[in-house]
Amino acid sequence: MRIVGYALAALVVVTMVALAAVLPDHWRLSDRLGLVAIGAVGAGVLHLLARPRLVATETRVTVVNSIRTHVLEWPEIIDARMPLGEPWPTVDLADGSTLGVMGIQSNDGARARQALEDFQRLLHSRGEAQEPGGPR
Repeated sequence: MRIVGYALAALVVVTMVALAAVLPDHWRLSDRLGLVAIGAVGAGVLHLLARPRLVATETRVTVVNSIRTHVLEWPEIIDARMPLGEPWPTVDLADGSTLGVMGIQSNDGARARQALEDFQRLLHSRGEAQEPGGPR
């Protein structure tokens, strides 16, 4: 999705700039700038669609959704699941809240299931906190 989204955004901007350049002479500068602005807005919307991702490192998980970015430590995440029919998985957090992970889209089918399984495997190996009073 990321490659397609950014490629389409570039195509929209280039098309609108080219259109603004070849318009007849009776079109004013404000009209031409308006076309370029419409292209920029379209590119902005495509950026919001292409932005989501899930980045898991040794110490933390970064969930980038369309608008917000959440940086979580592994022990903050209790579980990750994607019920049948949901558009993306959710992670259950230690504070009782949930967070959608738009970087994995259920319509990707087997690829989405594999990405979720890989994340769950990492979660179970890195995310489990020490028991209180247990060995350190």
